[in-house]
Amino acid sequence: MGLEMMAVGMVLALFALLLIGIPVPFALAASGIVFGVFGFGISLFGLLPLRVYGVVTNYTLLAIPLFVFMGVMLEKSRLAERMLDVIGHVAGARPGGMTVAIIIVGVLMGASTGIVAATVVTVGLISLPTLLARQYNKALACGTICAAGTLGQIIPPSLVLIVLADISGESVGTLFAGALIPGLLLSGLYVIYLVIMAKLKPHTMPPIDAAERATVDNRTLMIDLAKVVAPPLVLIVLVLGSIIGGVAAPTEAASVGAIGAIVLVACTGRLTRKVMSDTVISTFKITGMTLFVLIAAQVFSLAFRGLGGDRLIDSLFAFLPGGVWGGILFMMALVFLLGFFLDWIEISYILMPLLLPYFQAQGVDLAWLCILVAMNLQTSFLTPPFGWSLFYLKGVAPPEISTRDIYVGVLPYIGIQFLTLALLCLMPALVTWLPKAIGW
Repeated sequence: MGLEMMAVGMVLALFALLLIGIPVPFALAASGIVFGVFGFGISLFGLLPLRVYGVVTNYTLLAIPLFVFMGVMLEKSRLAERMLDVIGHVAGARPGGMTVAIIIVGVLMGASTGIVAATVVTVGLISLPTLLARQYNKALACGTICAAGTLGQIIPPSLVLIVLADISGESVGTLFAGALIPGLLLSGLYVIYLVIMAKLKPHTMPPIDAAERATVDNRTLMIDLAKVVAPPLVLIVLVLGSIIGGVAAPTEAASVGAIGAIVLVACTGRLTRKVMSDTVISTFKITGMTLFVLIAAQVFSLAFRGLGGDRLIDSLFAFLPGGVWGGILFMMALVFLLGFFLDWIEISYILMPLLLPYFQAQGVDLAWLCILVAMNLQTSFLTPPFGWSLFYLKGVAPPEISTRDIYVGVLPYIGIQFLTLALLCLMPALVTWLPKAIGW
């Protein structure tokens, strides 16, 4: 009992360190080492070198820097700017056309970058001044940009899904296939909402005026569409299709995507020394942060389990009403609340290794559960007052955009995300059908 109370103290110490501003990896390692040594002595960490070695030699995790490189290369080359401009002109003849274009670009960016901050900042810098100049409602414009930017959390090849696959033991291909329909469903519900709003309140999202549309003829527009949108789309389809179809492992497919991104940017004449240098540096930073948290989490996880934390978790779930569903709702609420304060990487490596063994023992489909977690993490990115996407957009928004505009704008999209999460709970086949259909 004393050791289990130390496990509780270790968790409380972790959150205390986070609240006073200690970086997550150092907080994880410090709380794990201190409580582990007091509880068991230094011998508890005899397995730590093997666990760290297992992390740094994990072949699946090699897909992370490769997918990050692919996404950052497309982002640094400013291909998203051209995509938004072309798709915006194609859809801009109707009220709300520009916002629908933003959702489409968000899907394409999410499927190529998987990095929420990069997508929100890029789309915000490109589109927000244009939307304001065209008299779009401020809150609607801000909410749409934030929502589109977070699609990279659920649409493959999401870094969240790669990390959850490593933690849960499920294959990356299974999670990618399981997330495809939910990601497209969420994007489709966003578009339906915008179409309805365009019918009800067309003055809040006016079409591009005829004079501006007349500057680009339809033939030129179609050529631009083929040049700008088709190549990234083909690259995404080839990479994801090879993984989901079982033709290539995620790491091999990611390497093809990285090379494809270089070729694509080179063909557009935007491959410069600066673009390559910035891409490599950003890739190292993002990958280093992810792996540093993962290695520190090994210290925390080893100490927690050594102190009997697993038994504590089982006892906790036994007290919850509703059985397994009660446990799922508890975990969803915990993930949502932690999303206010922690990034998805920290939540994944702190919470999921502690809770997943219980659900695995209860026979819950871990692939379905991981997609629920990924969708939940995406919701937390938008929720005021601490949603990360809100901060990202505020950092690049013009002075006339207030924090209230951003908060009000995301509320309908939060409702749509909760609706999608409820649909995935009520109809698990939305997640499980595709992996079973293709034999994962």
